Amino acid sequence: MAEETLDQRSGVVGTGPSERGVAPIKPQYLATKEQFHTFLESRGKSSGDQAVGEPDGDRAETESSVCDSSEPGAKRLKLDDGKAEGLERQSPGEGEGETQQKRKARGQNKSRPHMKPTRYDDQRLCPSLIQESAEKCFFGERCRFLHDVDTYLASKLPDLGDKCVLFETFGKCIYGVTCRFAGAHLGPQHQNLVKEELVKQWEGQKLTSNGLSKDLQHQLRKKKVQFDLSEKYLKQLSKSGRVGTGKGQTPVPAAGPEASLDSLGHMAPNSTSGEAHESLASVESGLPQSETASGTPEQGATPQRSAVCSSGHLTDEDLIRLRPCEKKRCGNLPFRRICKRFGADVTCGEMAVCTNLLQGQSSEWALLKRHHTEDLFGVQLEGAFPDTMTKCAELLNRTVEVDFVDINVGCPIDLVYKKGGGCALMSRFNKFEQIVRGMDQVLDVPLTVKIRTGVQEKVNLAHRLLPELREWGVALTTLHGRSREQRYTKGADWTYIQHCVNVASPMPLFGNGDILSYEDANRALETGVSGVMIARGALIKPWLFTEIKEQRHWDISSGERLDILRDFTNYGLEHWGSDTQGVEKTRKFLLEWLSFLCRYIPVGLLEHLPQKINERPPYYLGRDHLETLMASQNVDDWISIRFVPEAAPCPSAPQPRSACGSLEPPGERREGNLFSVVSRGPMPPRTAVLPMSPQISGRAHHPIS
Repeated sequence: MAEETLDQRSGVVGTGPSERGVAPIKPQYLATKEQFHTFLESRGKSSGDQAVGEPDGDRAETESSVCDSSEPGAKRLKLDDGKAEGLERQSPGEGEGETQQKRKARGQNKSRPHMKPTRYDDQRLCPSLIQESAEKCFFGERCRFLHDVDTYLASKLPDLGDKCVLFETFGKCIYGVTCRFAGAHLGPQHQNLVKEELVKQWEGQKLTSNGLSKDLQHQLRKKKVQFDLSEKYLKQLSKSGRVGTGKGQTPVPAAGPEASLDSLGHMAPNSTSGEAHESLASVESGLPQSETASGTPEQGATPQRSAVCSSGHLTDEDLIRLRPCEKKRCGNLPFRRICKRFGADVTCGEMAVCTNLLQGQSSEWALLKRHHTEDLFGVQLEGAFPDTMTKCAELLNRTVEVDFVDINVGCPIDLVYKKGGGCALMSRFNKFEQIVRGMDQVLDVPLTVKIRTGVQEKVNLAHRLLPELREWGVALTTLHGRSREQRYTKGADWTYIQHCVNVASPMPLFGNGDILSYEDANRALETGVSGVMIARGALIKPWLFTEIKEQRHWDISSGERLDILRDFTNYGLEHWGSDTQGVEKTRKFLLEWLSFLCRYIPVGLLEHLPQKINERPPYYLGRDHLETLMASQNVDDWISIRFVPEAAPCPSAPQPRSACGSLEPPGERREGNLFSVVSRGPMPPRTAVLPMSPQISGRAHHPIS
């Protein structure tokens, strides 16, 4: 009866606590879809002309920087058998307008314009002029870029603001006249102004590391890089007859010595257990079977490590690790800086494909960049074969500064899985073993592995893999409590993770899945895991790390959330640049992140705490207009947060990837500044209540100089 009464009081069908999968929100904040969009159109006024949390005086400036957002008109739908867009089969007595309103746009918005990096500027200025080089352009008259600054400025889009983040922070903007905020640091003769005091303050400091030099890129493309350790290991495997066939599909061994798992995870007799143990011994020693039996290794062989890498236990059981989301490119460097500021202990770069790194692709190497504030940082690799993974590990061991290297064996993406990488390695036992042992031999830093419970939904493989990973030399394993078939649906199986903790001991095991509050983290730590890894939870509320450290629910205001977005924008301009290409990249990744941020429900609006990560937020009205705007799942409303109207049209107005968030034609959009640039100042860094771990895997961590 209480649930029915609550639904009647709310006046909204299907949003009460009786409906599974829907977040419980206090009745006074619930709204229908029509009421929600009417509230946004009226800028903070409900349909009954009643104020629902007008912004206070401190937020008046913030509200003025957010432009009006109107509901887009009739959305363009795909053509169906040559019929007009937006029309479907009509029943007798049903009008065309009514049908248009009922039909919902679905699927990918393939008609959106795709902007390539070379099209950001119609006329690009020569890099020799941007960098103020003393030497003339190397190409001379053959150069296809502009060399006349006045001509470039005449065709350049208007500035987005009167303050440049790079100029205000570092004293000099390296993008010169191409900067979209160039008016803040250009002199009367278009010369680039410099603040000498700030430049001296930052002189000699290394802000980011792990970049790809032109010399290394040239050597990789010409295949002139030597991989001595990798070639030696692969030669030893070739002598043992375990490389080159591409078939190595030995199933995961079971707990007993005479049993194994078939490809579907069912028990099957193991007729070649003796041969398997013999080959395991040869691979562990890195020698052919004949030399292993005789006990006389070849001269000059590399000293072998113990079966279990001397990593030891983690000293801090409240260690929190941040991991990028596999579905979208959101775990970028500016986002990790936000998370570090809120208390994340360990950060990991986005998944990088080993073959792309070996080919010297700049876009893939950009995923390895590390900010100087990331004191414990690792990179995550994806690959399917021991030759490429081992060579890539040796290359990174020589060229980048990382504290650990992670193998992604939890990626469920079809493109990766069908090539034998990601989750497919869990059922490709021989290849998985060869990859781990090879990378462990060529790395000087700990090797970690990220896995799922298994491939099929009801066939768990992790508990059988963990003892083998420990023997192969893995220093730490992270277990996501879902299978590949589950993807991100249903709940993570923390009971199974608890069982795997005992199986993996003494190897540290991190748990991952469905952590969106400090209470979720506490329940996860009760299972005995050495730490927790957070992905989607950090994307939805990056201040989650502060909540875990301080053991409290943070009812963050809309103004504070807007400040976080401003800081992300500034970090993005620092990382990707303040020219047109950098601004477009910042906008792109900001939109990607906003697709997660809109799922957050403020603490003060929830009927009971905490919010569950897989609960769908219903339509609700926030305590002020900005809070309601941030709850919208319409791309048009996200852009309303991002843009301040200007006079110049935007040739590359962002278009949504999904047809359900389609916008009006690009020509009707006005370009504006990212969050009006003028901020009330960055948020102060938050100190962690719990002590941070001085060691991980037996290695002291320290900031990069």
